[in-house]
Amino acid sequence: MKRLFSGALLTMVAASSMLVACSNSNTATPSTTPGGASTTPSAAPQEKVKLTMGSWRTEDADAYAKIIAEFKKSNPNIDIDFKPIKNTEYNTALNTGLQSGNGPDIIHLRPYAAGAVLADAGYLEPLTSLKGMDVFSKDTLLAATGSDGKVYGVPTVFSSTQVFYNKKIFQKYNLTEPKTWDELLKTADTLKKNKVTPFAFGSKEGWILSLTQGTLAPSVYGTDFIKKILAGEANFKSPEYVSSIKMLKDLTPYFPDNYVGIGMDDMRNMFVSEQAAMMVMGDWEYAVMKKTNPDLQMDVFPVPSMKADGKATVTTWVDGSFSVNAKSAHKAEALKFMEFLTTKEFGALAVNELQKPSTIPGVAAKDPLVAKIAKNADTISTPYASVVYFNAGNPTTKATLENSIQGMYLNKLTPEQVAEEVQKSADTWFKPKK
Repeated sequence: MKRLFSGALLTMVAASSMLVACSNSNTATPSTTPGGASTTPSAAPQEKVKLTMGSWRTEDADAYAKIIAEFKKSNPNIDIDFKPIKNTEYNTALNTGLQSGNGPDIIHLRPYAAGAVLADAGYLEPLTSLKGMDVFSKDTLLAATGSDGKVYGVPTVFSSTQVFYNKKIFQKYNLTEPKTWDELLKTADTLKKNKVTPFAFGSKEGWILSLTQGTLAPSVYGTDFIKKILAGEANFKSPEYVSSIKMLKDLTPYFPDNYVGIGMDDMRNMFVSEQAAMMVMGDWEYAVMKKTNPDLQMDVFPVPSMKADGKATVTTWVDGSFSVNAKSAHKAEALKFMEFLTTKEFGALAVNELQKPSTIPGVAAKDPLVAKIAKNADTISTPYASVVYFNAGNPTTKATLENSIQGMYLNKLTPEQVAEEVQKSADTWFKPKK
């Protein structure tokens, strides 16, 4: 898939704000040879085994219930308790559990730098020799690779960000999918004049800000600018990057009233209740919104370019992987589930239940909108730079961007000052690959 630059490994070896301590030695004896000498699961024992499975995807509980049920058909002795935690609390809860020796058997691993830190700390079982891992491309596996070059997770789905829109509202006001940035702004103007909130948006939760910037910024600086930063030919104080931050500020007339106090739940509610016509968001919200309002007529379009000769884009990355806790008392059983995640059987479940593009090649989506999202991700995608390349440092450069944009929306920072803060953060750890 056309998703990632080869430079993604830069973030694997960088420091991260996800500080982790040495694991508690007072843990149960693992059911496989210590040190990861063999990651091939042994024959399933006859006794019942219950595994815990951590995740930040509270919205996906029903989908994972179906996925686990399918796994159990061939592994009836293995029960898996899917125990998701709120997205904003997951990292802290996971770190605390791992440090105390009480982490889940199966870990939903954050991609790239955040996951590499856990691998480097010895919390994860190596999966490099796991049966089925050869189905994934090298770029896909980078999302779960440690600084030692070993793979520690099975990538499950890709994430793609684009603009969701309400088809019924667009039809009511004779609007079509915008092909240029000017058309996008004219669409927003038309909606605002008709008392419809153009964008469901809020700056209360930081991750929404880096995601929105990562999705919309390529419309300003194109698809090659981040490559220049990685090569040391540009930086975050370059005019192109500053302009991308200014663009976010310029969009505020199209946001809801009191947007600084609005979070993801409020954004979703505005969109599914048809109070807002558009929302910059990831594909994972599609299944949630469809379930919330089955009658909602929605579609997506890529972000149009500001340049006359520019290309429309969507932003993609490996959303997460599943790993095995190195201190699990049931590693053999957990590894069986890892093998299941490499099969087309799981890939079909992922794309159709999670409603997201599968990391496993050759898996098609039944849903037309998911198929459209997957096609755009294959053909017009650009990497989510804050996650793939700049999610390291203490605090991370991604977090610094989020906090600084929040400051801008509170009128405490200018776009130039936001860029300055981001560059200061990057200077503490990032070394261009010249």
